[in-house]
Amino acid sequence: MIGIYDYTVVLTYLSLMSAGTGIVVSLSGGGHPYWGVFFLLLCGLFDAFDGRVARMKKNRTQMECNYGIQIDSLADVIAFGVLPATIGVALLRTSPMLSGKGIFIDDYFSVHWTAVLFKTVCYAILILYILAALIRLAYFNVTEEERQRTEGGKRKTYTGLPVTSASLIFPSVLLLRYILPIDISIVYVPVALITAFLFLSKIQVPKPGLRGILIMIGIGVLECVALGVFLYLKLNNLI
Repeated sequence: MIGIYDYTVVLTYLSLMSAGTGIVVSLSGGGHPYWGVFFLLLCGLFDAFDGRVARMKKNRTQMECNYGIQIDSLADVIAFGVLPATIGVALLRTSPMLSGKGIFIDDYFSVHWTAVLFKTVCYAILILYILAALIRLAYFNVTEEERQRTEGGKRKTYTGLPVTSASLIFPSVLLLRYILPIDISIVYVPVALITAFLFLSKIQVPKPGLRGILIMIGIGVLECVALGVFLYLKLNNLI
């Protein structure tokens, strides 16, 4: 079989499998964004260590290194590009405000042109978010190859917001939906638009070391626990 299957890429493969599961779960039935976001957090956990695990193999060939870079970016497109967008779609479909329990009524909007316009704009923004993630990852791959040839060593900063930050940004939005007394599902779309802009911006973001990675993992764990608690309370009609 073609491809590489040793321990250097196993976390990347697990991230892709987690992302695929999250996409299926998010879009199943009426939509399950809160289940999907757990898989997004899991993708972030796998991604935090895949590079370090790959570098543990000292005798990697250049082909293995190049393969690792490419497969990591391809998996990231799905995990931090497509999955957050599908979570957004599921969130819009399950929003009380947009499903007839609030000021927006499906029966009215289903025959009104504003419904088509509203949904088209929201979905277009989520598609543009995926495109921004793809462009950023492709640009990173090209510039990283050039940097390795001219500088070598480890990268110290990123230009633009890394796509992996999606694993902390979007769970925070869903967490706020439970904390705040009003339905803020629609906020997910402008957050996706701002995040897409930051992906392509020229801001300099320091590359986190082990301490920074552990802090982000801690934040992700707290988000996961909080979402789990709120989801349990919701399923048991306690909130």
